[in-house]
Amino acid sequence: MKKSIMILAASLSIATLGACDSGAENAQENQADAVRESTEAQADAMEEKADNLDTRVDGVDSAAENAMENKADAVRKQGEAKADAMEDAADAQNR
Repeated sequence: MKKSIMILAASLSIATLGACDSGAENAQENQADAVRESTEAQADAMEEKADNLDTRVDGVDSAAENAMENKADAVRKQGEAKADAMEDAADAQNR
């Protein structure tokens, strides 16, 4: 019960802070979300392609599959870092 109350309080705090954002900041954060979603979709497609590279069902991933999955992870991390930087810049501009 205490945990639920704490989660609710944290959610309300975040919602309250979000209400203080300017329209420009919200637009910048929406762009960051779009970057995050786009790179996530790209990484997911790469992982699906990686799964198709290994047609054997032996529980062992091929080198090609592992390489493609590593590239997908890198795309995901780069997208997340870019989106985080965009959000940080939006926050800094609107302080």
